[in-house]
Amino acid sequence: MKIAIIGAGNLGLAIAKGVLHTNGATTMYLTKRNTSEIKDFEKYGNVTVTSDNQEAVKRSDILVFAVQPGHFAAILEDVKDLLTENHVIISTITGFSIVKMEEIIGSNQYIIRSMPNTAISVGNSMTCLCSNQLGKKRIDLAKAIFNRMGHTLEIPEEQMQAATVICASGIAFWMRLIRATTQGAIQLGFDAKEAQELAMHTCNGAASLLIDSGSHPEEEIDRVTTPKGCTIEGLNEMEHQGLSSSLIRGIVTSFEKISQIRKG
Repeated sequence: MKIAIIGAGNLGLAIAKGVLHTNGATTMYLTKRNTSEIKDFEKYGNVTVTSDNQEAVKRSDILVFAVQPGHFAAILEDVKDLLTENHVIISTITGFSIVKMEEIIGSNQYIIRSMPNTAISVGNSMTCLCSNQLGKKRIDLAKAIFNRMGHTLEIPEEQMQAATVICASGIAFWMRLIRATTQGAIQLGFDAKEAQELAMHTCNGAASLLIDSGSHPEEEIDRVTTPKGCTIEGLNEMEHQGLSSSLIRGIVTSFEKISQIRKG
């Protein structure tokens, strides 16, 4: 694959690393206004670093846009005359709809929107994808790219805002739960480093159990709760204090906020 990543900031570079570390590109172009910060990527041999977006587009088939939302329209305008029937356009820009992209470059392009989260930097992102009608023919290609850096799910575009809350904001929600577990462990006598280690790996194990088994969370909860035991006692107290309802209310509040931002 001949890949160009237009906008090699934190997210763009995380995608680049994921593709390069799995030998997913025959050639790769990375673009950034200040190229000195990313020159080290040329050590891979098949990577070209440039500030010229047009050059990158001309020499690539798959175009991953990871620029700031305010710059995206102008960049599309700048390269639209260079796009061919072979190009696949993958946008990572939050809130920039497929219709907006089609208004600039036309509906006769393979257009795909992706919504990864920050765990892409460690190869474990939950990435949601949607596409225009033509882009459906290339959605498996996008899945193959992002599956190298975690897990993908194809969804309708109208669910992308909700997915942003669950997957992107969700990283912060889970971090807060891990922090709270860490604080509880400290209160029970572990030092801070040990407490965080216990919390992180227990969280990772819980997710892995569900991923590998396909079980519902309550099935796994039943495995560790015994009559009159400490686990059910702790769970019931958490629910009395509003654990589940607080999480759900927080998720809904985040969604309401992102909906307001889009309308604004």
